[in-house]
Amino acid sequence: MKLTTLSSILALAGAVAGSPSVKRTPAKDDVNATLPAIVPVNTRANNQELISKLLTAPTQSERFKLLNQPGDFIFDFNNRTAPEGSAVRGKGGVAVAATAKTFPALIGNGAAMIVGFLGPCGMNTPHVHNRGTELAFVAEGRLVINFVGENGVTPVANTVTRFQMAIFPQGSIHTQFNPDCTNAMFVAGFNNADPGTTTIAQNFFQLRPDIVNATLGLGPKTLDGADIETFRKAIPANIALGIDACLAKCGIKRNVKRDLGDLLAQADDA
Repeated sequence: MKLTTLSSILALAGAVAGSPSVKRTPAKDDVNATLPAIVPVNTRANNQELISKLLTAPTQSERFKLLNQPGDFIFDFNNRTAPEGSAVRGKGGVAVAATAKTFPALIGNGAAMIVGFLGPCGMNTPHVHNRGTELAFVAEGRLVINFVGENGVTPVANTVTRFQMAIFPQGSIHTQFNPDCTNAMFVAGFNNADPGTTTIAQNFFQLRPDIVNATLGLGPKTLDGADIETFRKAIPANIALGIDACLAKCGIKRNVKRDLGDLLAQADDA
């Protein structure tokens, strides 16, 4: 009886071993089926109630409980879908900012980010970040950067190429200029969820409107290089020369010189 049973088992094992193997082909959508669902992102940007609760939460654990939607942790830098108030546009380009207000998940994490686009010969006018150091990474094109840390120190100027990074220490006056005929893109990281921005022209010279109009004026954060003749005296000579060369290289016609106040007012309306 035992021999019969053993013979039967061996015969069955041989039959299985001799049968052709069946290969299972995974469905094409198998991988996608394992991924997290795509959800609406950052739907609570600028939500003052949520922001207040996050700011007053005693622990990070409490903040996680308040951020109870998966999309709370994703920010969209696409210009058309960026949260309200996150995009700053000027004649020379656009910048989209993820800060404590536009991306509440940053609160308590000590970080913020800006993605900026500068058009041909465009300039990001001199400004200061009051509460944060900036790390500016060039993703496309080139940027001419210039900053001064404080009184009595030597200003720093460099040409930064693709995949290079520049640092602008907290409180330093700095500017960026695109010297080429194509768009430049940079990504700026900060060590504060609310780094702040003080544009020198708007905030210092606005104390005297006559001086403002004669120098930098209450203007936008970016200017069109084609208007160089209007704001030439309001920027450093080396930057003005760079814009001149860029316009010539790109075949961009200069706009007629006009009142600086009119130029800046028009840019604000853009």
